[in-house]
Amino acid sequence: MAARGNTRQRIQDVALELFAEQGYEKTSLREIAERLDVTKAALYYHFKTKEDIVISLFEDLTKPITELIEWGREQPPTLDTKLEILRRYGAALSGAAPLFRFMQENQATMRDLSIGHRFKEGMLGLTELVRRPDADLVDQVRCASGLFTMHIGMFALKDVEGDDEDKRKAILEVASELITQAHRA
Repeated sequence: MAARGNTRQRIQDVALELFAEQGYEKTSLREIAERLDVTKAALYYHFKTKEDIVISLFEDLTKPITELIEWGREQPPTLDTKLEILRRYGAALSGAAPLFRFMQENQATMRDLSIGHRFKEGMLGLTELVRRPDADLVDQVRCASGLFTMHIGMFALKDVEGDDEDKRKAILEVASELITQAHRA
């Protein structure tokens, strides 16, 4: 993840790095402060607990998804709208790979913090927007798979040689094909 400017964002970035390096449970606020070269009191000014840091990361991730759902609900349910939802969703996910890795590796923490529930609600909202109300089961699976493709693509192609932008385009193309097929059925 590229370094971001303000202190709150720097804390989030460093915490996520440490969580990835040594695990969420084994990372302390003291270690986060040391890596940032700030006092624990300075860190405490922004976040009282590790949980507060994680919750803030997910709030930052879910905000554009919530805004996308609100936008999508105001649009006609055309194929163009659905493909634009996928494009915007891909853009929202593009910087979130470290966060998704954290989610995958710390599922118990996710359940304890109820973050997974909020994220699931967002995914259900997006699914409603790309699926026809009368979609049969196969098309419902296509729509869910299209959105899932956007997620899994980040991990599945991580070690594949090639340009990251080309990978994102390929992932979007496959997801778009699934949504298009479901829309036209």
